[in-house]
Amino acid sequence: MPSVTRCVQRAFKCRFYPTPEQADLLNRTFGCVRKVYNLALEARTTAWFQRRERINYNATSAMLTGWKKTEDLAYLNEVSCVPLQQALRHLQGAFTVFFDKRAGYPRFKSKHKSRASAEFTASAFRFRDGRLTLAKMTDPLHIIWSRPLPVGQVPSTVTVSRDAAGRWWVSLLCQDTITPLPVSGNAVGVDAGLNHLVTLSTGEKVTNPRHERADRDRLARAQRNLARKQKGSANRAKARVQVARIHARIADRRRDYLHKLSTRLVRENQTLVIEDLTVRNMVKNHTLARAISDAGWRELRTMLEYKAGWYGRDLVVVDRWFPSSKTCSACGALAEKMPLNVRKWRCRCGVVHDRDVNAARNILAAGLAVTACGAGVRPQRDSSRTGRSAVKQEHPRATKGIPALPDGEDVKEAPFAVAESDSVAPGRGARRRPGVLSS
Repeated sequence: MPSVTRCVQRAFKCRFYPTPEQADLLNRTFGCVRKVYNLALEARTTAWFQRRERINYNATSAMLTGWKKTEDLAYLNEVSCVPLQQALRHLQGAFTVFFDKRAGYPRFKSKHKSRASAEFTASAFRFRDGRLTLAKMTDPLHIIWSRPLPVGQVPSTVTVSRDAAGRWWVSLLCQDTITPLPVSGNAVGVDAGLNHLVTLSTGEKVTNPRHERADRDRLARAQRNLARKQKGSANRAKARVQVARIHARIADRRRDYLHKLSTRLVRENQTLVIEDLTVRNMVKNHTLARAISDAGWRELRTMLEYKAGWYGRDLVVVDRWFPSSKTCSACGALAEKMPLNVRKWRCRCGVVHDRDVNAARNILAAGLAVTACGAGVRPQRDSSRTGRSAVKQEHPRATKGIPALPDGEDVKEAPFAVAESDSVAPGRGARRRPGVLSS
């Protein structure tokens, strides 16, 4: 079947180096954007709690015109009006998701904690021959192009930002044409972990680079140096930038590694099955919180989601309560408990399992069962026709080639609570507490 191209909105983020005049103008723009956002939020909050009056974007836009005419806020006229209007639109979007109960109440932007950014629409910049000139500027930005923009495309929106490490970034939103990858017959289950970042149902284990741990000593020295500096001093500002640079180095390396891993998985497999992990609850386990945050599971899932959508792949998410580690991928028997220190275990059917590989195979079987018959993923739930659990109707690739345990390995006999043929209430023994890593 011929591949069908699709058009998507894609942002191209590049680093640039502003002149002192450009940096001064952008810094003032960031401050004005933050000021307008906070003024509009205060006006909307006050109007509701004092007068039970709702103010929308049009009303705040009229207020902005009045603010510019006052003596105290006359400096708002020194920057482009487009980023200020965009700040009001962003505030309207924040209230929209709040009223839809998808987010909390909008909060005021802080000078020291909020992201310094400004958004320019097409009327506030000029893009010609790869040279970008923003409103109120005479010279184009000196951009380091890491990749070219799509041929014949002009950015519809430009977002300029400055991170905590003092680096300047420009993000250009363009239309891009994506060609789906050729259809592949491969399917893979992905089990996230800490000893290994992910374990695949094929038996492959991807190393966890532990970027934060690699720079932990360096980061600790920089933070101790920052703590010794007097607040408000120039030396403290320099020390703060040093800490931010180390954090940026860690984040950049992690993001690059996850991009390469997610791209490889999407290219090689037609169907990818992952587990619905609640990282927000898992990091409440203070013993594992630092390692879980360093792994970047949520970021990996986000990358797999949009890349699978781009390239015509299927991404299946398995129920977070599915006992992938405690279920035998060969016979379907369910172990009563499986502590984290048990990495190898023997099922009563005689098969020896690697904990992570077994979990990945079960995740793949569950995902294929869901795509095949739309059933749930708990092994005790019967399908309507066969009387067998839909999860046990796995694809042959799910259990093919179970590896033998090397000589000398410690194997633990797992206590079993139920088997596939046992009668048990749905979900019994399959749940685990939020915040506890069990696979």
